[in-house]
Amino acid sequence: MFKSLILAAALVVSVSAQASNSIGMFLFQKQIAQIQGAISTQGLAWKVGDTNNYKLNMGGFINGTMKMYVRDINSDGIWMNQDVDMMIQKSKIEVLLNPATGEVIKMIVDGKEQAAPKNDSDIVEQKEATVTVPAGTFKTIYLKLKDNANGQTSEMWVNPRDIPLSGMAKSLADSQLGKVTIELTSFDKK
Repeated sequence: MFKSLILAAALVVSVSAQASNSIGMFLFQKQIAQIQGAISTQGLAWKVGDTNNYKLNMGGFINGTMKMYVRDINSDGIWMNQDVDMMIQKSKIEVLLNPATGEVIKMIVDGKEQAAPKNDSDIVEQKEATVTVPAGTFKTIYLKLKDNANGQTSEMWVNPRDIPLSGMAKSLADSQLGKVTIELTSFDKK
């Protein structure tokens, strides 16, 4: 069941912070393949109002929050928003997804349309793991991924069955400012 999710998540770390023009875009790029993987393995049963809230830390000294939510479902597809509020920057990402494939149809970052992220990474390690975050304790698939473009690594704990949207409970990723930590604080599955 998680085979497609794991393959898709391997794609998620290939875009580094250097290729990103905002913190929000960097964070979104770390999750889009998980979303697509969850869609391909389980279908898409998202509802307007499905929401994930995260706490963020960059490099051990910059704190912030991230909210992901389904804004609208219409004939064009599913609009998912990601609002990031860091001490140094705020960012809003709006993504129109194909509900059948998870393909990004349109992506708007801080009011400007951008191309969907491209990914090239390999799974270094995968296993079942339990992780505790502020939102609770979850049985997950742990993935350690290496970005082939820059050699950076990411670790993710995902559970698309219980956690809506990307299914991400926790993520650790390399960036120019040091390790980026994302932890689920709450979620609402409609």
